[in-house]
Amino acid sequence: MAQMTEDDIYRTSTQYRLWSFTRESLASLRSTTNASAADGVRAAIRSQHVGQAGSDPAREGSNDKPSDPAKEVDCLTVEEEQKLVGFYCVKAMQFADFCEFPTNVKATAVQYLKRFYLSNSPMTYHPKEMMAAALFLSTKTENHYTSLRSFASKLPKTTPESVVAPEFLLTQGLRFTFDVRHPHRGLEGGIMELLGLAQGKGQAGPGIKQSSEQLQKEMVDIEPAKESSKKARSADEVVRRIQVAHGKAKEVGKSSALLTDAYFLYTPSQIWLSSLFLADEPLARFYINTKIPTPSTLTAKLISTLQSCAELLRSSASANPGEAEIKALTRIDKKLFKCRNPDKVDLVGINKAQKRDSKGAGENGLDERVIKKRKLEREKSEKEAEGIFGPTLAKEPN
Repeated sequence: MAQMTEDDIYRTSTQYRLWSFTRESLASLRSTTNASAADGVRAAIRSQHVGQAGSDPAREGSNDKPSDPAKEVDCLTVEEEQKLVGFYCVKAMQFADFCEFPTNVKATAVQYLKRFYLSNSPMTYHPKEMMAAALFLSTKTENHYTSLRSFASKLPKTTPESVVAPEFLLTQGLRFTFDVRHPHRGLEGGIMELLGLAQGKGQAGPGIKQSSEQLQKEMVDIEPAKESSKKARSADEVVRRIQVAHGKAKEVGKSSALLTDAYFLYTPSQIWLSSLFLADEPLARFYINTKIPTPSTLTAKLISTLQSCAELLRSSASANPGEAEIKALTRIDKKLFKCRNPDKVDLVGINKAQKRDSKGAGENGLDERVIKKRKLEREKSEKEAEGIFGPTLAKEPN
């Protein structure tokens, strides 16, 4: 029986099946989401305006057609949505650090936000409200117990109800998949292997002819990293070099890897190798050569992929936005205030109404239009769930 590789195992995960894209498909999905949300905003504003006009006694019997305010709505662009979501990803990271949450909780929360906004728009659900829900949900899925009341008390103007109100919306947006595979564990394993080789105790991959002692000697002769002008002269200096590269690669994994689209475009192994590539390229190339026998076309293909990923990681926006970026974000947020879907603003109220509806006692006295709208929304949610879990099983006749 053939042994499954790490790559084989990853390809069975929901992250690979549901959250892996090409650059083109990712851009197309975001464009579709933006257009759909813009249509939803205009439809909601138009409906609200018509309802107000219909209840105005001054308009009764008038032949004047009400103006269409929806046409004047200036909706966010895809780029503006991405900037706003990115900003709240940074805010989530900062709040996670303030709460002293471990790296996996912080990283999972950021990926929850990024995944949610692939099929939802900030014009429908504001990232500020979803940020707290994503971070609190990640404490649960990553088994890091945190009291809801304590969590909410650390955020200004935040109640426990407002934290959990969007939770079901969030889980729907995540397609009920909570597992996030991060590159951090792979990096730690790779560094341990490099340290073992530097100490003459490690082993190369299948097909590599060099012994542990030969590989240890070769490590001393690796050309220096770009930032260094001299080679290591002993095994101890190689160990220090690996430790320095480890620190730099970890920082990339905790910042750039989270704030870019790396998780959507590359595997966790490719991400951590790319972060090592950025930290110390000669060391990363040596590590790869201990895994893949040379010459091999696979090496060239892998290096090309890692260079592409490294370029993406290098292009990441700063976790501390400057004055110009803050000014741009302020403009976008003001624009968002005027183009938010009015039906989705009060998430706490929506959550309470849905709970009442689920008990069968929430539609007494409600306007018929509201009842019909909620029914359509429930049917839509049921269809989305059916797409994930498959159609309802038909009962067999007795």
